[in-house]
Amino acid sequence: MKKIVIIGAGFGGLAAAKALRHANAEICVIDRANHNLFQPLLYQVATTVLSPAQIASPIRQLLKNQRNTTVFLGEVTGINKDAKFVYFSNEDCKDSSVEYDTLIIATGVTHSYFGHDEFAEFAPALKGLADAVRIRNRVLSAFERAEAEEGPIVRQDLTTIVLVGAGPTGVELAAALAVLVHTKLKTEFRRIDLAKTRIVLVDMAPRVLGTFASELSDSAKHRLERLGVEVRLGHSVDKIDRDGVVVGGEHIPSKVVIWTAGVTPSPAGKWLNVDTDRAGRVRIQNDLTVPGHPDIYVLGDTASLEQDGKPLPGVAQVAIQQGQYAGRRIARSLLAKPSPKPFRYFDKGNMAVIGAGFAILQAGRVRLSGLGAWLAWTGIHIHFLSTTSLRLSVLLQWIWSFVTGQTGVRIIMDHVPISKPSKSVEAPIISERMK
Repeated sequence: MKKIVIIGAGFGGLAAAKALRHANAEICVIDRANHNLFQPLLYQVATTVLSPAQIASPIRQLLKNQRNTTVFLGEVTGINKDAKFVYFSNEDCKDSSVEYDTLIIATGVTHSYFGHDEFAEFAPALKGLADAVRIRNRVLSAFERAEAEEGPIVRQDLTTIVLVGAGPTGVELAAALAVLVHTKLKTEFRRIDLAKTRIVLVDMAPRVLGTFASELSDSAKHRLERLGVEVRLGHSVDKIDRDGVVVGGEHIPSKVVIWTAGVTPSPAGKWLNVDTDRAGRVRIQNDLTVPGHPDIYVLGDTASLEQDGKPLPGVAQVAIQQGQYAGRRIARSLLAKPSPKPFRYFDKGNMAVIGAGFAILQAGRVRLSGLGAWLAWTGIHIHFLSTTSLRLSVLLQWIWSFVTGQTGVRIIMDHVPISKPSKSVEAPIISERMK
């Protein structure tokens, strides 16, 4: 019986596994986390709207009815494409390996500090549940400290939040923080004036949400400013330290800095020792396989594939459609059926939400902003959650929050220091827009 190994159980890997549910093969799914995460709603965990359990489901639960599928929890450390082995380790540092006939790599991306990883100490990024909880802890802890602080200068520093990167993650997070601070928390603190809270969004790009049409980008910027977000564009971040950031030569004192500026792919290209693009993504063919290796598929953000002369975007829909295609193609090969036509991505459009009741939507020639786009955004995101229970839970939480103005979880689960004494980091960088 053929052995199919899937590395990564995100959007692409899970879609591939489900497409192979009836295949006469042994399927092995390896992931370093035990859960599938709905990343588009991570910012809502960071801003207390949702709890971590509302946007994640155990991988085993999602695949429990697939009798042909085994799940391993582990960190992939390498691939021998000649001997056809995948090597991984678990938390006990135990090294394991699994053999494959067909390999699917869907390992996604992680945050990038553009070679300045030391920034991470002062500016956490948002890519996983632990990141979201850490940011939530940091924001809530800052306001708790400000309530007890006597000095007005320190109090202002504690209630100034700077976000670096004005892509979808930065814009959605900035808007959600503004709503949290200026509406939901204002009646709960007695000694600090939350109207004086500063939320600053910075980017070197000339506009926010640069992948959207200019009129939608302008609409999003106007909405952010109405929510009280200070938008600083066209300036690089020159310095980040425990006292804040320097943007375009101006120092912004802040004890809460959040990095939303860039991503980098997994080391799949190094594991395979194959051709990659400048960003490190594996170059693949239009059947999603690696050139010269028809038994290896690479999907989603880990892959580099052009369509109509343009690279496919690093969005969830690309990964889902590629996962479905790879699974169907492999299933047909197992039955000795002809291969399907080359993969072609169907663009269903892009969306971004900027606070309650307002979103922007771009699908082909369709351009929408406002309540209608927000309702569409709500329906689409509810639909793509992995289980019915999550859909119901999130929908009810959103309705409750919208009607009552109350948020979800505002518990500081583990104390995270606002900053640690350390030598400042000084280096010019260029911020990139999130995909």
